[in-house]
Amino acid sequence: MHHDDALTEARIVRFMRERLTPALLRRSAPLDVTAWEVPGEPVPFETAVAAEHRPFAVGDAWGRPWGTTWFHVTGTVPTGWDEPGTRIELLIDLGFSIAQPGFQAEGLVYDPSGRIVKALEPLNMHVPVQVGAGGVVDVWVEAASNPDVAGVWDFAPTPLGDPATAGTDPIYRLNRVDVVQLDVTVWELLQDCWTLDGLRRELGPELPRRAELLRGLGRAVQEVDPDDVAGTAQLGRDVLAPLLAAPASASAHRIVAVGHAHIDSAWLWPVRETIRKCARTFSNVLDLMDHDPDFVFACSSAQQFAWMRDHYPELFERIRSRVAEGRFVPVGGMWVESDTNLPGGEAMARQFVAGKRFFLEEFGLDLTEVWLPDSFGYSAAMPQIVAAAGATDFLTQKVSWNETNRFPHHTFLWEGIDGTRVFTHFPPADTYNSALAATDLHRAQRQFQEKGESNVSLLPFGHGDGGGGPTREMLAAAVRTRSLEGSPTVEIGTPSAFFAAARADYPSPPVWSGELYLEFHRGTYTSQARTKRGNRRSEHLLREAELWAATAAIRTGAEYPYDALDEAWHTVLLQQFHDILPGSSIAWVHQVAEANYQAVAERLTALVDESLRALTAPGDGGPAGFANASPFVVDGVPALGVAATTTAGRAVLSGRADGGFVLDNDLVRVTVDADGRVTSVLDLAADREVVAPGAATAELQLFRDTPNQWDAWDVDLADRTHWTVLDRADVVEVALETPGRVAVLVRRSFGSSSVTQTIALDAGRPTVDILTAVDWHERQKLLKLAFPLDVRADVASSEIQFGHVDRPTAVNTSWDAARFETAAHRWVHVGEPGYGLAVANDSTYGHDVTRTTREDGGTTTLVRKSLLRAPRFPDPTADQGEHVLRSTLTVGAGILDAAAEGYRINLPLRPVQGAAVDPIVVVDRPGIVVEAVKLAEDRSGDLVVRLYEATGGRSAGRVSFGFPVRSVRRTDLLEREHGEQPRLAPDGSVELRLRPFEILTLRAARMQ
Repeated sequence: MHHDDALTEARIVRFMRERLTPALLRRSAPLDVTAWEVPGEPVPFETAVAAEHRPFAVGDAWGRPWGTTWFHVTGTVPTGWDEPGTRIELLIDLGFSIAQPGFQAEGLVYDPSGRIVKALEPLNMHVPVQVGAGGVVDVWVEAASNPDVAGVWDFAPTPLGDPATAGTDPIYRLNRVDVVQLDVTVWELLQDCWTLDGLRRELGPELPRRAELLRGLGRAVQEVDPDDVAGTAQLGRDVLAPLLAAPASASAHRIVAVGHAHIDSAWLWPVRETIRKCARTFSNVLDLMDHDPDFVFACSSAQQFAWMRDHYPELFERIRSRVAEGRFVPVGGMWVESDTNLPGGEAMARQFVAGKRFFLEEFGLDLTEVWLPDSFGYSAAMPQIVAAAGATDFLTQKVSWNETNRFPHHTFLWEGIDGTRVFTHFPPADTYNSALAATDLHRAQRQFQEKGESNVSLLPFGHGDGGGGPTREMLAAAVRTRSLEGSPTVEIGTPSAFFAAARADYPSPPVWSGELYLEFHRGTYTSQARTKRGNRRSEHLLREAELWAATAAIRTGAEYPYDALDEAWHTVLLQQFHDILPGSSIAWVHQVAEANYQAVAERLTALVDESLRALTAPGDGGPAGFANASPFVVDGVPALGVAATTTAGRAVLSGRADGGFVLDNDLVRVTVDADGRVTSVLDLAADREVVAPGAATAELQLFRDTPNQWDAWDVDLADRTHWTVLDRADVVEVALETPGRVAVLVRRSFGSSSVTQTIALDAGRPTVDILTAVDWHERQKLLKLAFPLDVRADVASSEIQFGHVDRPTAVNTSWDAARFETAAHRWVHVGEPGYGLAVANDSTYGHDVTRTTREDGGTTTLVRKSLLRAPRFPDPTADQGEHVLRSTLTVGAGILDAAAEGYRINLPLRPVQGAAVDPIVVVDRPGIVVEAVKLAEDRSGDLVVRLYEATGGRSAGRVSFGFPVRSVRRTDLLEREHGEQPRLAPDGSVELRLRPFEILTLRAARMQ
């Protein structure tokens, strides 16, 4: 046989491009257009249609960056177009480019009554026509001129991320506004060809099926007359029908395809635009459901549903109807698809509390799947939090982005720090934005790690990141690949259906224990320091506000501010989204986030003050004491109570002959030399120097920061070899000298920036306090604060949610080498048997911890905190300006000392006037830590207390309440009775036994 495969392939491709695609439309006719450019922010439909619109021509420019233009499209459908085998539609091209959907202009189409019809996207430009009397067409288009911030993904600085610098000139040109007659048979033939040609390309040249597809497609091309494609398209379909009817093999990989649209709640667009993106995407989904009864769509993020309820109520009610049918499927159970490295423990729990409450209250659904395809690594605390929220299954995709190591599983049990396991799946197609192309289907089949044990995987399909969702072309592909020889089988289903099938298929999956560390995007622990500081401060203010409001409600009958606290929590939870808190969004997003944090701080501070005034009933005289919201005693003030401090001791400052200073508080002696270097930290109780020989601690180090790609996201190991020490001081002087506190101030300048460090000691505390104030104007630099410590630490213990994770300091494997920058919350602890040190902070997250052997045979463990970065994309002004960052070094510290210090510097004592206040919750064992005290979500007035075991060992202790209790029940995170119940003692206390790192929620009902 003579082979002409290459010629046939070329003929098929050209046939699809130049014959079928142009023949999709039998006829088209232009429509009339008028336009109105909104002068400011977006306006409702009623405002837009009442505005004065001007005539607008196809080809005219429109849309300043981040603007909105309303187009009114009118006309009539020509007579004679209502022919069998055709569909009348509108085709509106707003000026779409070849850039991916969701990153450029988009539109939302309304009918004259204000009802949303569907959206306009770059690969989804058609609109179904509801023709009025006489064939009248009348629609309104809200067109968003969002700039393509990403461009060609060269990560170059761009002014487009800030309205103040984005410009005002139009950036789009209206390309087409027509009523068209779609040839349904030609469209179906094009889908046949696309599916079969895609399959052919994935099959090996040795397979008969590949040759069969090539020859069949070649015959179909021959059957279709290029001069009469519409009249002969069915002949081509007839040729291909047997090829499409050949069933898949019994061993074909099974794919559950889940309709999806990963909509980033903010990223290269602001939150206000995400609200509109959700409306556009969801209207597309509802339109598909109107035409395809088998289509189902999964949507995560309660916040996005809440936006529809609040901003698009008619659309939300249509969504509600489809939810009731089981076709528009809420999934995930969280308020947003949050980052999981940076949110604190209670905030991570509240993602589920707020999300699941919303889905229960609005739809009556108790979701069991967690859906986080795109977050930047996953905390080892997550399995327990997931389980405590009543969820059983977990899905992500992002670990497939690893730079160094390939994760060994796609379906497995993920074990957290407390031993809890959750059934987990990584879609092996390595995408959450599939078009159901053969490339994705075969990649899933080829890469699936569990072959021979399991044979089913999940594939999310639909345009995502910027939204858009599934298209009718994707649904056509799903129909054709339901059972197709040579292809994995495809079944459109729900996440719950997939997890049920996967569990049945794989009853004994392997176990991965510990964090799911992403070997990529490590810079997100540090970028946009103000956003991170706002989050940290908000989390702790929320703790204070809830604690003191609950105490005031129980002790004085004060009204508990449920609504205000919910509003604050929703703001903080939204801004923990995985492109806001990690610092990977445009300038506009972070400007809004920082303003929101300021508003949250003002409101919560007012709530705290109101509650403390109600509690302390101030009389005459000065401050009576301090409110301590920490779960540890601080300076004699009891945990969760109000009292006077009882700190004893002194702090002394003395000068040195070389111009340096010595700070001493009888627990620690600190030497600062004439250059402002902390050359000695002597633990007087242990008679031990903790600074490595020849080194200086609290040292500022400036690194090159030029990642290969993804500027705000990444820090690269290659840049670790290019750094300088900021070791020369401009000024070293006394900052403060009192009996209770002494401090030395050190000023330095470097590059275009300056830094002032205050090194301080407080009486009675074995802790060096380092306050670093930076006026930062560097570009592509990373500033770290280094602590070279004379201790041999095999692991670094880093705080995560409700506990800590131990990471090796040695580099034995490629997994260790790839973990060169890690996240920690308030503290890192390093130690050797019998001695430890803690480095704590009030706003930073990025760390690296390494160890080296010195010439003297000793070991230096180096703990470095990443303070500031200066990436150029997507925000070219990231982190510029003034920052104040607090750090502490505690000597002779155990794990609980580290935890106590982390709480102390994030929850400073608050001065109050008036009477002392006893805590309403008391725990008699320091290893059991109180994380939250609040009133119940159902507004019953019950007190809810969340605790956890903090040491990593078993702990037993008694919890007492400072009020008469009727009952104490153990609950899940949603405050529903759960697990083995404690026995209430006659004095109203309960005895607890907690496993390592166990989270426990108690609900105490008050005596009436």
